[in-house]
Amino acid sequence: MYYIKSFVIVLSFFFSITTFSQENVTGYFQPDISLNYKVSSNYSHNFKIAQRAFIYEDNFSYRTRQVDLSHFSTLKVGFHQSLGVGIQYRFRNTFDAPGENELRITEQYKFSHTYGNLTLGNRFRAEQRITPEKTIHRFRYRLSLNAPLKGEKLDIGEPYFSISAEPLLSVAESRKPIYDQRLTSHFGYLLNRETRLEVGAEYRAEDYNKNTHHIYFLLTSLIFSL
Repeated sequence: MYYIKSFVIVLSFFFSITTFSQENVTGYFQPDISLNYKVSSNYSHNFKIAQRAFIYEDNFSYRTRQVDLSHFSTLKVGFHQSLGVGIQYRFRNTFDAPGENELRITEQYKFSHTYGNLTLGNRFRAEQRITPEKTIHRFRYRLSLNAPLKGEKLDIGEPYFSISAEPLLSVAESRKPIYDQRLTSHFGYLLNRETRLEVGAEYRAEDYNKNTHHIYFLLTSLIFSL
């Protein structure tokens, strides 16, 4: 718990400074619950439900923005390599009118390397974000690093840490390309063989090639594996 408390204190201090020193700042709280289901040794499913709520928008308050339901299928194709395809539906109009509901389709390729107790991951994604008004094509690359915080491998009851950086490019008909950057970190605990708990934070610089919007996330994840 020491790592999580320290992390939250640092995040809160950093967020308070940037909030009062910048314009175009938004803060969200985003909890999610997911289930990983292994069909075979090389094929698995992931089901997730996530909520996103405003915690800062001109002032501090709490208001639900959206709920996401998603499914992802992953197929291992080689040593530390996999292909995946996913579908997600975002309910936004119900909570944040006149926001649009969105259907999202994702294609993915991942590969990783292990160096001692460190795992370096690479993830490439293409997405089609479909709303009643338009379709946005988005291209993403994530570089991540994760490691246990005790010993050479992760055991039950022990913490781990992950950090990642992800640039994004969004393109659509009749609009200029949009460039985003995300920086994310998590502290996690392996509660038992089937359950993990993660607490993290994310910073997003959205549309930084034109008028940068600074977005901060407080993240929590409860992950079950069967």
